[in-house]
Amino acid sequence: MVIIVAELSFHYSYIMIVVLLVIGLYGMLGKRNLVKKVIGLNIFQTAIFLFFIKGALKDGATVPVIDPETGIEAAAYFNPLPHVMILTAIVVSVAITGVAMALLLNIYRSYDSLEEDVIMQRMGK
Repeated sequence: MVIIVAELSFHYSYIMIVVLLVIGLYGMLGKRNLVKKVIGLNIFQTAIFLFFIKGALKDGATVPVIDPETGIEAAAYFNPLPHVMILTAIVVSVAITGVAMALLLNIYRSYDSLEEDVIMQRMGK
């Protein structure tokens, strides 16, 4: 039991990432309000970003700028590619959120509600 607790405490960041994934997934699938679904999507995306950044970390590595003390061995440096990809993903995430909010505004103007059940009822389905 002590070994399991020690292993879990060593990987606490992955546990928190899974918790965020579950919260985001519940927000997208379990909620009926469209704004809450967008918030769940943002939480889910944030968990994915954290997962990629955590996976890119290496113990004892430094920034990818060649240093005479460190040398030119690639294993001594972080890989900058995942960080650049996540930076791009954050920009895409903000754009998706902006478009989603604009669509929600149009939905609210058309149906006077952001609840799925009310919208479906007013659509006649």
